[in-house]
Amino acid sequence: MKKFLAITFIILLSIFGTLLYSRYVATSGLITKEYVITADIADSYDGFKIVHFSDLHYGRIITDQELKKISEEINLINPDIVVFTGDLIDDSINIDNFNDEKLISFLSSIKAKYGKYAVRGDHDYVVYADKIKNLFADAEFTYLENSYDILYNESNDEIFIGGLDTYFYDKDDLDKTLTYPDENISYKIILTHEPDISDEIVSKDNTINLILAGHSHNGQVRLPFIGALKTPEKAKKYYDNYYKIQDTDLYVSSGIGVSKVDFRLFNRPSINFYRINKK
Repeated sequence: MKKFLAITFIILLSIFGTLLYSRYVATSGLITKEYVITADIADSYDGFKIVHFSDLHYGRIITDQELKKISEEINLINPDIVVFTGDLIDDSINIDNFNDEKLISFLSSIKAKYGKYAVRGDHDYVVYADKIKNLFADAEFTYLENSYDILYNESNDEIFIGGLDTYFYDKDDLDKTLTYPDENISYKIILTHEPDISDEIVSKDNTINLILAGHSHNGQVRLPFIGALKTPEKAKKYYDNYYKIQDTDLYVSSGIGVSKVDFRLFNRPSINFYRINKK
């Protein structure tokens, strides 16, 4: 009987410890994932630095101190561009009491040499709809809604940055996004919230060099040797860190916040740092 009680106590203690860890430790402790991409890019863009973050889900568990930490970590990299791939705000937030000044201040504090870009996620649309455009604009982010921007550097070489609106609620328009003003583009980047759209993107244009996505949280709760326990719709096929689709690189952010449940396990919140080197 004593042995049974001891084993039961150890099991319960382990479960309790895991819950505490996944709620209070694994949801904090921001890490930076670094990737080197080798590509046919203009000489003047050799070593180009991109910081990618996603799925903040502000209004759930992210604190003001954590916002400051995110900004500091991004600025330490001294990126050429910063991109955000959706779900800035969590759909559980009470929008009537929501003050966006803290978010604007946080986003404004992020610095990038050539620009900051963002697309909308499904949570953003549910709670903030089209108001999200003004929030990003106030923070000096270029909001891409089935649209694009052409980045020019000092050598006048071009990088295409297209942003696809969220798939949900029929807001995405790939034909409109993939509109190129000329043929002299050195490198093509697509931002999308939902990674499972990637096959359609590559099928439409197999010259896309890089797709950056969020939404999956890389599973949010993962187990050793098993991986992600559950991923959301439109993140069923592509939910892990990296995939190669024909000649296109797809990177999926694990995100910073949490969705649905306030837990992470074996999956720390992160920002992604890509350095693009010329072949």
